[in-house]
Amino acid sequence: MTPHLLLPERPTTDPEPLAEYRARGGYTGLREAQQQGAAWLRAEVTQSQLRGRGGASFPTARKWELAAAATAERKFVVGNGGEHEPGSDKDRLLVQRHPHAVLEGLALAGLATGASQGYLYLIEDMHGPRAAAEQALHEAQAAGLLPFPIAIHLGPTTYVAGEETAALNSIEGKPAKPRKKPPFPGEAGLFGMPTTVNNVETLAHVAWIARHGGAAFAAIGTAESKGTLLFTLPDSVQRPGVHELPFGATYRQLIDGCGGGLRGGRTLRAILPAMSSAFLDAAHLDVPIAYETLRPLGTSPGCGGVKLVLDDTDVVAMTLQIAEFFMREQCGQCPPCRMETNQFVHMLKAVQQKKGPGYEDKIPKLAEFSRKKGFCSLIEMAAAPVTSAVKLFAADFAAAAGPAPMES
Repeated sequence: MTPHLLLPERPTTDPEPLAEYRARGGYTGLREAQQQGAAWLRAEVTQSQLRGRGGASFPTARKWELAAAATAERKFVVGNGGEHEPGSDKDRLLVQRHPHAVLEGLALAGLATGASQGYLYLIEDMHGPRAAAEQALHEAQAAGLLPFPIAIHLGPTTYVAGEETAALNSIEGKPAKPRKKPPFPGEAGLFGMPTTVNNVETLAHVAWIARHGGAAFAAIGTAESKGTLLFTLPDSVQRPGVHELPFGATYRQLIDGCGGGLRGGRTLRAILPAMSSAFLDAAHLDVPIAYETLRPLGTSPGCGGVKLVLDDTDVVAMTLQIAEFFMREQCGQCPPCRMETNQFVHMLKAVQQKKGPGYEDKIPKLAEFSRKKGFCSLIEMAAAPVTSAVKLFAADFAAAAGPAPMES
């Protein structure tokens, strides 16, 4: 039976009210952690092997240990719901439908790291999630459930505003642009103090772990990928939207089982696990979804915002659209990122204009030259889909580019 840790059932009212959340065990994990102490909670999360669900998949316990070990007069914790990757709706849905799970996880993260102030970071156009979070925060505060103050902060609609250090800048009242690292937020984050930033899906998992135990969470999934993941399926399937599956399931199970299959008898050519990941050939539909199985194939689950390449998809146009998004959304403060994202668009437009080959060598070289030269990972995120598309769909690109110019 498929475990549903985060989306057990649709609540009787949306968002899930406090009484309903508590009826299924909500806030018992927080109470247990307050009794057992921060070290106990960190040990449970270490045992769970939980990784961050924002896309980078960094081990949650390691991030917590950095902040917990820091000495400072104040510490902060931030729940990052700044979801703006096209094709991903899981953070919005989670905050809007189950806001108390997010708030409990945020309180637990603060308890584990010694924080005395928390923030739930959303984007200013998230009207439904904002209203749900405000209602849940009022309920939790009135019931005396939260161990420290939590505030809701709204960031701008730019893509990079969802990056963890950009979120910190926004909370401080500065432009929401990424900071150079190190120092990492666990060392010097909000107002120079140790700060833990976790994605809201990660925090909802923390609430489950505190209630059921790290061993129970680690029993779900694969050797290196534990628990469940939220996926967003596009309108090209029968049942689009957010679905939950354990690691170890396959994209075939996701598309055919959760999604009900493709509409109109279409044929699947490839999968883009998330817009900032590399394309995966349809021949790998039955490979288990896990960090350790997708890594050798050059990709990752990312944030689970799945895009599908169908039999009639113009892959050159799709790749150009993705490249144009990253070009528009890069913040402008890192010259290598500006250069890379602009050049990707320039070269892909040249392909569309049948200006001949050359792109197949230049695009990978440009991506390699720019790698790790930005304040954040947008350079790598922009390169992954473009470089993989050029390789996987080589025949499509060659046909679009036209023949090489004849020598005179």
